[in-house]
Amino acid sequence: MTLLTVLQTADMLEINGLYAWQFELHSDPAHVGPALRIECMDGRELRKWQFSLEQIAAAQHNVATDSWAISDDKGSHELKALAGINADNADADDDTPEDDNAL
Repeated sequence: MTLLTVLQTADMLEINGLYAWQFELHSDPAHVGPALRIECMDGRELRKWQFSLEQIAAAQHNVATDSWAISDDKGSHELKALAGINADNADADDDTPEDDNAL
C-alpha cells in the first residue's frame, strides 16, 4: 500500500491535526505542478500545502496511527486519508402495509 493509492480513494484528509476536504490529487507524471494540493481553514487563516509525486512516494506509513509522514521544504507533516460513509436513504421495506397503518 502506498500513499498515492490511499489518496486516490480518500474523501477528506487530516494534516497536522486539521481536517481538509479541499484537496486536489494529480497522479499523472505528465501533470505540471504539484501532485497534491491541500487547503483548509485554521481559525481565520487559510493554510495550504503542496507535495510532488516524489514526496508522496517517499512518505512513510505509521501503522499504529494509520497516518503518513510526508515532508516538504517546510518540514515533516502528519497526513491521514479519511473515507466518507455512503448510505442509501431508501428503506428496503418502505412499501409494507404495516408501515402505512402504524400510528
